[in-house]
Amino acid sequence: MARILTGVQSTGTPHLGNILGAIIPAIKMSNDPENESYLFIADMHSLTQIKDADKLSQNTYATAATWLAFGLNIENTVFYKQSSVSQVTELSWYLSCFFPFSRLELAHSFKDKSDRLEDVNGGLFTYPMLMAADILLYDANIIPVGKDQLQHIEMTRDVASRVHAKVGEIFVIPEGKVQKENMLVSGTDGQKMSKSKGNVIDIFQTDKALRKQIMSIQTDSTALEAPKKWSTCNSFAIYKLLASDSEIAQMKQNYEAGGYGYGHAKQALFELICNKFSEQRKRYAYYMNNLEEIDQALEFGAKKAALTANAVLKRVRKKIGY
Repeated sequence: MARILTGVQSTGTPHLGNILGAIIPAIKMSNDPENESYLFIADMHSLTQIKDADKLSQNTYATAATWLAFGLNIENTVFYKQSSVSQVTELSWYLSCFFPFSRLELAHSFKDKSDRLEDVNGGLFTYPMLMAADILLYDANIIPVGKDQLQHIEMTRDVASRVHAKVGEIFVIPEGKVQKENMLVSGTDGQKMSKSKGNVIDIFQTDKALRKQIMSIQTDSTALEAPKKWSTCNSFAIYKLLASDSEIAQMKQNYEAGGYGYGHAKQALFELICNKFSEQRKRYAYYMNNLEEIDQALEFGAKKAALTANAVLKRVRKKIGY
């Protein structure tokens, strides 16, 4: 049986890219009886960016509500907040003591800001060790990631091997599993959808706000009556991830025939999102109005997570000499 672990940062309401690229695939894997899934909200990682307590709390609830709205079964999944299992910080410290400073300097999370060191806090610099602890603390062997996150898996494998070389074997060495489908979800500007780029689509907004966001998708200036290239259209790139084969074929015909504007295509995308995610949007609103149910679900998962975390940490302490 494979033990799968994945997490989503609580830096805001999960956007369409998070949902298609991480949440839906993770829930699908968790429903496979051959898998044992640990799914967590990385609220401690979020502290490297967010220092507002109310905002951090709200983001955590929004993230949890999204998982639950998309049908996560907390009975067959270990679903928890990272901060509710504080053992991860102890393991992170141990791992940091075995990992070279020079290797941490190569982490993307640090290198991207290394020319602006005033923006780099200690948490951001040691971020890879907390992420490694997230994985190694639960004996996870399969880690679904985007291609841009493979470095974190490499660093996790590296630090585990360094520990083993010094004190003997303790950890399960994980493998990264890149999601082939929906690996890249385009944002409103055609780049990868990302909160930091401000190009996201938030499906949980009001209809009016959601439509405005979709209508902001960047397209070229081809005239209404002229045929259009669906292959290079940002709106179509998102549409094809959500639509059925017949809907995609029809949309291609609309583009190629002419007399069909980008406004029409965006309206079709808006209607598709509203229809496809109607139930999830309702459930999300329900959970955000009943936060105690979210608390109960996360507490239930944290108790299960702590059992595994304590067993692994006991092995680590014994090997290190504590």
